[in-house]
Amino acid sequence: MDPAVFALNARIQANLKVLYGAAADAFTALVAGTGSLGMETGFANLIEPGDTVVVATNGSFGDRMVEMCERYGAQVITVRAPIGEAVRLEEVEKALREHNPKMVSVVHGETSTGVLNPAPEIARMAQDMGILVTVDAVTTAGMMPYEMEKWGIDYAYTGSQKCLSAPPGVAPVAVSARAMEVVKNRKTPVTLWYSDFLGLQAYWDHKDYHHTVPVQLHYALDAALAAALKEGLEVRAQHASELSVAVARTLETIGFSHFVKNPRERLPSVLSLRLPEGLNDAQVRGALREKGISITGGLDATRGMIWRLGLMGEAARVEHYLRFMRTLNEILGHKHLENTLQENLSAVHA
Repeated sequence: MDPAVFALNARIQANLKVLYGAAADAFTALVAGTGSLGMETGFANLIEPGDTVVVATNGSFGDRMVEMCERYGAQVITVRAPIGEAVRLEEVEKALREHNPKMVSVVHGETSTGVLNPAPEIARMAQDMGILVTVDAVTTAGMMPYEMEKWGIDYAYTGSQKCLSAPPGVAPVAVSARAMEVVKNRKTPVTLWYSDFLGLQAYWDHKDYHHTVPVQLHYALDAALAAALKEGLEVRAQHASELSVAVARTLETIGFSHFVKNPRERLPSVLSLRLPEGLNDAQVRGALREKGISITGGLDATRGMIWRLGLMGEAARVEHYLRFMRTLNEILGHKHLENTLQENLSAVHA
């Protein structure tokens, strides 16, 4: 409740509006939890029992949206796409017109598979129909320009540790004025007291005590957010895109291949690659970890099938991937990967 903390919070709120491309009257804040709390907070506030919600899903985090909506009593209409493919805009439109839901939800960048979904197009379409829009921005906001107001998104969230490279533990959120009106006009109280938008707004906007916030994480997020905006979201997006292409081309020389076949559907910040025939996933990733390099494997249906290489925030730096290639050379007995990456980076940049 110290004045210095409120000044810090005000700076965070202003910078979050820039990060998300939110309207001047949007409410921005940090919820004291990871990105999954950011996801749940939106559903807890915007869903009442019996509401109809369309969820477009093609992976683990879209499926998590479905589960959360069901737990809050929604009638969930699921629009699915095959793993490794983006959700189809025409199928979402069909569901919206047929069911006239209160809300539509989609993961912009499906972290579990490295697929980029058409969230902006879905949001614009839903806005024209008067439907609320919730978008998971965990692997996109902070690594590319994000246009919440322009696209027509009502609620967006991310995790502090993803594209901003801050410590995990707070989830930056943005809520449109329209969504805040929906919360104010609920027939039932928000079930999740801790993350009630009105309670959070009382603290963040009006300096009323609500709950004890993790002040150290606020300071860390503030620094990370300022650094991202200073570097520029367009610059960060270009770095991630170029590095993603160069890394993929390099690993293709030893048998890796793109898991996401359509180039337009590939998420630049999470490079998803199918493993070469005969490569022992657990053994090689374990060997990398012993040398201080952590590589994430697949989730659920893609476990043991793919690697997911993070190109978010400070991970999207050439020096990290040069070290990765150098170490992979040692483990697999190759000699060329580091030089090949440098060559591919020069070619992509040119």
